[in-house]
Amino acid sequence: QPHIVESGGGLVQPGGSLRLSCAVSGFTVDHFSIGWFRQAPGKEREGVSCIGSRGDITNAADSVKARFTISRDYAKNTAYLQMNGLEPEDTAVYYCAVVRANCWYEIKSSGDGMDYWGKGTLVTVSS
Repeated sequence: QPHIVESGGGLVQPGGSLRLSCAVSGFTVDHFSIGWFRQAPGKEREGVSCIGSRGDITNAADSVKARFTISRDYAKNTAYLQMNGLEPEDTAVYYCAVVRANCWYEIKSSGDGMDYWGKGTLVTVSS
């Protein structure tokens, strides 16, 4: 059974940085796309960034592209989301999900078509 665990969330001041990790076990994600989504309090889930099986990257918004960087380590079956210049508006639960297909469509939406999900890690940006 696939198991996805996010880590690296926490409390950070505005302008700070965090690095989220997404560790996958139970299967190899080499041929899967991996995406990061987030859900802020009172809001719907939204895509952040995803990386395809060949390392191609799709960002949900230009504001993310400028501050967040997604990457993956095939050997460790893990993906990362480096977040810099964090703003209070980035406060949310961040979820990692995988899909055995391109992710460019899912990351532009709420990701309902993703195959497997983690339980999320909370990021709070506050002074």
